[in-house]
Amino acid sequence: MNSKCAVLLGTALATTCGLPTSAFAQDTDEDVIVVTGQVSTFGAVKSEIPILETARSVSVITDEDFIDIGALTLDDTLGYTAGVVGDTFGFSTRGDFPRVRGLDVPEYLDNVQVLFGFYNNARSDVYTLEQVEVLKGPASVLYGSGSPGGILNTVSKRASKEALGGEVVFDIGTNDRYQLAGDYGVDLSGDGSITGRLVGVYRDGGTQVDFVNDDAIIFAPSVTFESERSRITALVNYTNRESDTAHQFLPLSVTGCQSGDVSISETNVCANAPTDSVGESLYVGDPNFNTYDTESVSATLFVEHKINESLTFEATARARDNSADYKQTWVAFLGAGNPRVLSNGDAAARSWYDAPASSTQFAIDTRMRAKFETGALQHEVLGGINRQDVSTDQAASYLYALPTTFNLFNPVYDGSEIPTDTIFDAARGATSSDIEFTGFYLNDYISVGDLELTAGIRFDDLKNNDGTTTQNDNAVSLSFGALYKTKFGLNPYVNYAESFEPVIGNDGVTGDALEPQEGEQFEVGLKYKAPDLPIYFTAAYFDIEQSNLANPAGLPNAASQQEGVSNVQGFEFEGRAFLGDFDVRGSFSTLDTEDPNGLKFSSIPETQAAAWVGWNASSGALKGIRLGAGVRYFGGNESEGEAFLAANSFAPTPILVETNGATLVDGLIGYDFEKISLTLNARNLLNENYFGTCLTRGDCFPGESRSVVARAAYRF
Repeated sequence: MNSKCAVLLGTALATTCGLPTSAFAQDTDEDVIVVTGQVSTFGAVKSEIPILETARSVSVITDEDFIDIGALTLDDTLGYTAGVVGDTFGFSTRGDFPRVRGLDVPEYLDNVQVLFGFYNNARSDVYTLEQVEVLKGPASVLYGSGSPGGILNTVSKRASKEALGGEVVFDIGTNDRYQLAGDYGVDLSGDGSITGRLVGVYRDGGTQVDFVNDDAIIFAPSVTFESERSRITALVNYTNRESDTAHQFLPLSVTGCQSGDVSISETNVCANAPTDSVGESLYVGDPNFNTYDTESVSATLFVEHKINESLTFEATARARDNSADYKQTWVAFLGAGNPRVLSNGDAAARSWYDAPASSTQFAIDTRMRAKFETGALQHEVLGGINRQDVSTDQAASYLYALPTTFNLFNPVYDGSEIPTDTIFDAARGATSSDIEFTGFYLNDYISVGDLELTAGIRFDDLKNNDGTTTQNDNAVSLSFGALYKTKFGLNPYVNYAESFEPVIGNDGVTGDALEPQEGEQFEVGLKYKAPDLPIYFTAAYFDIEQSNLANPAGLPNAASQQEGVSNVQGFEFEGRAFLGDFDVRGSFSTLDTEDPNGLKFSSIPETQAAAWVGWNASSGALKGIRLGAGVRYFGGNESEGEAFLAANSFAPTPILVETNGATLVDGLIGYDFEKISLTLNARNLLNENYFGTCLTRGDCFPGESRSVVARAAYRF
């Protein structure tokens, strides 16, 4: 391999010698390993500098990896990534709710934010994506307002000279899942200067929850113009998803109280619970009422123009229009020690929610990239202006704890209890927000021999109008990093980064506008690429502090409402190796979290580990066979606090609900013909029953049950 370049992208290694990649690339040399995907100027780090030379933790999961591990959702793609919880709240259909380093993170598409608030937008579909990237730790210098946990960035499939050809893919799987998808790239000009691509998905499928479907129609056409100095791409995405919510908020009294996987510190919580439990498929809604239908239309423009040998102009602009029709009923959360479910299985009451919502977005990120030298220093300076306008609207009606005859052990779905439109409309209230922000950022990548330095600064101005109040916030964010490249491939690094996130409202003590939440991280780590071998690993220790949070309970007479501070310390390891026909990857992470009340973060496991071994026979009589097996482990999590105490007064102290972890097994069997690929994927192969988490407010979230999907792909 000493004369070849191995591209190891999956856990996070960027190309170091610029090999082109393609959605349908075929290896032409047995010594060259090409795995689809690479960091780019439209990726999470906004740079093509190899991740091995970047003083940040970044993980990349490619579309080839999606197929290997059988990922059907964005959450699924993250199961083998260190420091990331993909399915925080178990199996989901409303959206993806990952936590990175214990914290919520914003979702981006092609480095432009794609989700705002809750339940007003369509979920991204993995078939339309080339890869998923996780930038860990504060990212406000590059992206402005955000979480100290980092960002989740997805990369769209779009037209290019490297993505010619096509495929048609048919899936059939458990829970009556049927999907037809296609991806076709074509040379429109004959010389590669203008290319087109069409990505489409049609899905008719059920889920593990009764009455909850996951249907979708998606079209994503794109056109790219390329010349010696320029590349311009226009991409349109239309997504229409018809579904319901898999989150049924199943009561502890018929889930955790009977399960050995859940322990509850206060015995009175389960004192009058039914002796029977319910399974993960139970639907406590009403199919005559419940719905979660979303529609999204977006148009995105990507521009790259090389002005001269040292100066490049880049821009991303997006307009997006979204709508969601969300209706749901569930077993009501009741206070003062009242049980949600009676001993015979009757629900004490049900709550009803009808909340149509919409959002619109216009965003543009323009930047200049300059490469030059000052003496012994080599610079890559990125200077940009980021502008975004987002409007959200919701007309919610919440009917709390209405009388019911619904029985969880013998459910009847006849629609007889659905409140009338008149009742809903009488309780309906409209809310809206208009958010505008402008950010100016400057980031310098500096090379001095084997030393790589980064320094960045950003100024942000934000305005939020909720229809009655306008709030203005300003913030300055900094980041610094250093990495040293050794001759034997082991690169130590250190970084410091900051984040901020606005909080809307006024401080009830001072009367002033609430300050943005702030985060800062110190991180040290090692990155290793074995000389002349396709072996890679990264290890990192980090310490995050988040401040300006709500006051802890122990400060009842504080000088403001934002005296709260939380802390996260952790260690992460990711590695990958290609050993002959074997692809081996693994990850491990551990977290120590503390919220302002001194409690652990709710629903976050302290320990996670995962390993995958794949075998792709490249020669001999078995050539074309693919086999893979993976193990995912996540430790237990807990939920403790005053919320459950206030609503369910069983004890004079906060109640602790602990949810055990689980070990899940995944598998792959496949065979590749010249143009046809056949695969059979199984997730949670042993059908382990587990909960993603159970909360102190009194409900549990079942995890993903076994899913098996057979796939046939024809490539041309």
